[in-house]
Amino acid sequence: MKFGDFLFPESRTPDSDYQVVNDALAETELADRLGYHSVWLGEHHFDGVCTYADPMAFGGAVVARTKQVRIGFSAVQTAFHHPVRLAEQIALLDNLSGGRIMVGTARGSAFNRYEYRGYGVKYEQAQERLLEAEEILVKAWAGERYRHEGKHWNVEIPVLRPKVVQDPHPPLIRAIASENSLLQMARQGRPFMLSMSSMDRIRHMFDLYRSTMADAGYDDDGISAATSKCWIWFNGVVAETDAEAAEIARPANADSLKHINGGRKRMNTKSEQAEVEAIYAGSDAGPEDDLVYGSPETVAETVAALQEAGVGGIMVQFRIGDMSWDAAESSMRIFAEQIMPKFS
Repeated sequence: MKFGDFLFPESRTPDSDYQVVNDALAETELADRLGYHSVWLGEHHFDGVCTYADPMAFGGAVVARTKQVRIGFSAVQTAFHHPVRLAEQIALLDNLSGGRIMVGTARGSAFNRYEYRGYGVKYEQAQERLLEAEEILVKAWAGERYRHEGKHWNVEIPVLRPKVVQDPHPPLIRAIASENSLLQMARQGRPFMLSMSSMDRIRHMFDLYRSTMADAGYDDDGISAATSKCWIWFNGVVAETDAEAAEIARPANADSLKHINGGRKRMNTKSEQAEVEAIYAGSDAGPEDDLVYGSPETVAETVAALQEAGVGGIMVQFRIGDMSWDAAESSMRIFAEQIMPKFS
């Protein structure tokens, strides 16, 4: 079982951006010292929910300040990036880090329509842009002359430099939310990232993934290798007791959701927000489905259940909303010292 620290630092006002960005950088150094497998960087724009916004630029700082920890993107919103430029940036980071880069790709948020307007991209094109961008990334990293003529990009690359360090390229993982997307990944034998939900749903998704891979002709070794590269994300708080963890986690999670949803209502247009609320109405997800908290023993039980379901890695967002740095640091340390060794 692999454990990662997910950095999704929230800044409520522009005045706090500097402090939050630099706190997040300090968190990557702590994760490196504590022995986490990886740190994961998100991407959102204009709302301060992911304050550093640009995972490529921030990733360069993380590479420079860490020694062992791997750096993953969870996930790059590919609709907002030119794929050749993205391929170059990732290749450079792979060189600077000595091959520590992992690339999570995603269509992008279905809820933050203002991000698409800010980048001049139509939300309806996001999925097809994702698929086209992934194709260009993989072919560009191959190190050979490559010509692509697609719907969104027409490019001709003599050779991409610098050459990526990892062979054949940095791991490529798709962030998904639906069964349909999971089936696509399974048929291709590709790993995925998924947010936490009920254990019944997690078990169902991993069982479906394995059975679909088997139906597609993959053998047991191939299926095992693919699932070992699949990740689950959750908000996590560990304290000495369940009651103490609940006192920290539940208000922070509720306040963060309130802030995020409030931003969407302010920045989406009325028609965009109506579509977003329709998506919410069709979902059975609860406000704490992606929240895991408790004593080390309680949280270890959840980790064990995820391991039994077949999850290869867990990324934990320790700093939830505008939670204090001290609370997040304590949780990170307890998790590293009392939970991670149980699954090594």
